[in-house]
Amino acid sequence: MRWLIPVCLALWSTLSPTLPSAEEIEVDVELLMAVDVSRSMSPAELEIQRRGYAEALRSDEVIAALQSGLLGQVALSYVEWAGAGAQRIVVDWTLIEDRAGAEAFAAQLSANYNPALRRTSISSALSFGWESLRDNAFAGLRRVIDISGDGPNNHGGLVTYARDRAVADGIVINGLPLMTEEVPRSPWHLDNLDVYYRTCVIGGPGSFVIPVTDWAQFADAVRRKLVLELVGLTPGPDAAPRPRPVQYIPGPDDATDCQIGEKIWQRNRGYWGAP
Repeated sequence: MRWLIPVCLALWSTLSPTLPSAEEIEVDVELLMAVDVSRSMSPAELEIQRRGYAEALRSDEVIAALQSGLLGQVALSYVEWAGAGAQRIVVDWTLIEDRAGAEAFAAQLSANYNPALRRTSISSALSFGWESLRDNAFAGLRRVIDISGDGPNNHGGLVTYARDRAVADGIVINGLPLMTEEVPRSPWHLDNLDVYYRTCVIGGPGSFVIPVTDWAQFADAVRRKLVLELVGLTPGPDAAPRPRPVQYIPGPDDATDCQIGEKIWQRNRGYWGAP
């Protein structure tokens, strides 16, 4: 019977719920901000993104939101991503308790940034976020990946697989699709990117999409999004402008096809400016 003891202990550790370790810091929410820096983003747009997040983090609304929870503290991380395996941590996991902490975090975003990377792998960004949330030193009452991007997944694994794995682990994924008008239009452009994000990217209880149709809206959209994520709310139907008032009609590039980005890449892969 002695051999049964280690077997039972191993089985118990497998089936018992995962509890925060004594070394983990409890917070209201662990929020990973994953920002697209693929080649389809211009240097000006990259700067707008960094400054938009920095401005949002310094706002009174976000400061109040991060202090509004049960514990009054959150953990934030800011990551830039592009193709499969191309993620860089700009600001690693940081405990934020007050305005000083939020402003210090924002100051790091305002520093110099690197040039854009190639390809667009939302799936790799989500997998990176899932691993980062799993392995950090915090135990959040909620865990959220906030992902922004200007195109569909076209590299790495299936975006739906990465999404479903993260959601199954209790993570909420929210989306900020960047749907600004391009002149001339990129061959990687996808109409109704917000539909793609709703169908293929976001997931978990209360998950939502806030589309950005004009770069002038960006900082305001980020501020609203961060407030909602920090306090655990979902925006109403009028929380963000819709790019078109008409009902979505599927076309040749159907935004409900979760592999449409890969198909567009195959069709245009000889183009020199592949994002």
